[in-house]
Amino acid sequence: MSRNARINALLLLAVAALAVLPLVLGLGDHKDEPFAGADAEAETAITEIEPDYEPWFSPLYEPPSGEIESALFALQAALGAGVLAYYFGLRRGRRQGERRAVAAAEAAAAPRDTPEGD
Repeated sequence: MSRNARINALLLLAVAALAVLPLVLGLGDHKDEPFAGADAEAETAITEIEPDYEPWFSPLYEPPSGEIESALFALQAALGAGVLAYYFGLRRGRRQGERRAVAAAEAAAAPRDTPEGD
């Protein structure tokens, strides 16, 4: 197994552990919604501290259910990952193209070995 394959396997194992361990250890069992987002946690904390608090802004679009909200969030994450992957792929491709162009230019400029009597 190559070094890169070992690193990728360890990273995959770490991601899987981060996803599974909270479920296995029962973290959040004492809450009504154990894995609520940070926005919901902040809203709860604010209403406990200041019950008369009025938000400054309201959302432009309020999804009809939590499932749709989660799907839109996943779509947003997928689009962001796609944009980043495209950027890094383009950057790597340009760098490889530059290396190939430099190597081709050096090969063209190098003197050719020709027998002396030609």
